[in-house]
Parts: sequence; structure tokens; C-alpha cells
Amino acid sequence: MSLQGKTALVTGSTGGIGEAFARAFAQAGCNVVMNGMGDPQAIETLRVSLETHGSRVIHHPADVGKADEIEAMMKQAQAQFGGVDILVNNAVTRHYAPIEEFPVEKWERALAVNLSAAFHTIRLALPGMKKRNWGRIINMASIHATSVVKDRVDYVTTKHAIVGITRAVAFENAHTAITCNAISPGWVLTPHAEGQITRKMAETGMSREAAVSELLEVRQPSRRPVLPSDVAALGIFLCGDAAANITGAALPIDGAWAIS
Repeated sequence: MSLQGKTALVTGSTGGIGEAFARAFAQAGCNVVMNGMGDPQAIETLRVSLETHGSRVIHHPADVGKADEIEAMMKQAQAQFGGVDILVNNAVTRHYAPIEEFPVEKWERALAVNLSAAFHTIRLALPGMKKRNWGRIINMASIHATSVVKDRVDYVTTKHAIVGITRAVAFENAHTAITCNAISPGWVLTPHAEGQITRKMAETGMSREAAVSELLEVRQPSRRPVLPSDVAALGIFLCGDAAANITGAALPIDGAWAIS
């Protein structure tokens, strides 16, 4: 089906995977509600660039770790576009520490941003989706929803839980034309991954190509990084008619990492 005229809201869309989603939806003819933090001028430049595709694009700076700010963002989407047809819960935070040293405030922040934000956006978007009898909800999970790594208790826990909320929402709405799925990427060339590459180069003196190769060697059997645009393309497919019976799934895009 054509997504022309639909409205997509993407949290954490001022960079990385979220930005790729925003671009893909704008190119598909959707109105887009961007969300995220960063340099205001850079965000405005991105917003304007997305509108070159003929879509209407707005940015809302809601801190998705706060329920009242999420509600304000959803109200603006309703006022500007009549509601949200496609919802992508992508915003994330993470901290690195063993559990006995993990700061309590970092744990609470991760629960709010990585998990509760999805609960709030979904509960606020569903009434409109039900009224229109169509909707697509995509929650960003991770390889770490199934593959555990040490010193990242917040990320591992919330990504496991995001698959749970995905399945619960899908089951509750299976009789409607609303689907809810999770996408579980492996190693994606995001700003976070770029930081890993830079550190590896600084520590070892490796070239960028060698650093990427070594980082992939211990993770992704395909030896190929996932691109943010690859993840967004999978999301676009999930919004189409061919995916109408795909719901409650946690779809990997990880170069066989999960089965290695």
C-alpha cells in the first residue's frame, strides 16, 4: 500500500537509526514527527531536508523519559496531523557498569526511556489507530534482547522487555488492522558504533577498515555491518500490506549473530 499522507512519529530521530527511519518515511510520502535532542540548528537543517520530499515534517523536543512530555508530543501530532498512523519507538539510553556498581539513577532513566516511553506512546497512539482501523507500531529491540553481554544490565533488561510489550500489544490487537513488531539489529553503523571504531583505532593504531573488521569478527558472522538505512527499509516493509499478518514478531537484522 502507499504510505502517502500517513503520519509517522519516530522517537530518537535526530541521528542514527531514528534519522534513517525519518528519512525513509518522508521519502515514502509520510508526514513525520521527529523527536530527539541535539544542536537546534542541526535538527532544523535535518527537518528542512526531509521536507524536500514534499512531506510535512515537525520536530518535538520531548524528553521521552518523562510521561508528561510524551503526552505533549502526542497532542502536537494530533493537532498538526490528526494523529499518528505509524509509531517507531527508537529512543534509547545506556550505561556501562557491573550490576553492583550500577548507579540507581541510570537504571531508573533506562527504564523510563527504553521501556516506559514505549508504553506511553503506544497507549496514546492506539485509540486513534483503532478509530481509523489501521496502524503500525515498530519497537526497536536489539541483538541483546536475546544475546546477553556483561556490564549492560539496563540495556539487556529493557531490550528483553521491549519484546514482551511488543507481543502483548500485538496479541491484544490481532483482530484489528494494527500490527506491532520489534526489530532486533546487530552491529549497526550508528554514532555509537562510530565511537567504538574511533576508540579501537586510537588503542591499536589500526586503520578504520581493520578496526571495523575486528569489531565485526567477534560479533557478526556475516562480517558486514548493518546500515541504518537497512533497518529503516525493513520498517517500511512492515508498514505495507504484505506485512499485514506479521505481528508480534521480533525480526533480526544481525548477519546471523543471534544464531552463531
